[in-house]
Amino acid sequence: QVHLVESGGGLVQPGGSLRLSCTSSGFTLDNYAIGWFRQAPGREREGVSCIRRTDDSTYYRDSVKGRFTTSRDNAKNTVYLQMNNLKFEDTAIYYCATQNDCGLATGYWGQGTQVTVSS
Repeated sequence: QVHLVESGGGLVQPGGSLRLSCTSSGFTLDNYAIGWFRQAPGREREGVSCIRRTDDSTYYRDSVKGRFTTSRDNAKNTVYLQMNNLKFEDTAIYYCATQNDCGLATGYWGQGTQVTVSS
């Protein structure tokens, strides 16, 4: 079976950090670009970042540039989203998804991990 699994979410104070992980079973992540997405209550899902399959180029939405970093460790079959200087507005369920390339349609999705930024 094919699965994507996110982990690493939690409750953090403003200014804090979290590192999310995305792993897979049934296939390897290095065959895909991996996008991180998030959805806050009452809001549409939005793209947060993407790391390409070919050269590991990364892309970020403007609101997280300079604070979030995505990377991959192919030996561990894991893609990370390092989130620093978290803000209230980063509160959401975070998902990873496979993409043939950044900006293209998504394929497999994980179940999501909750990130809550609260004082």
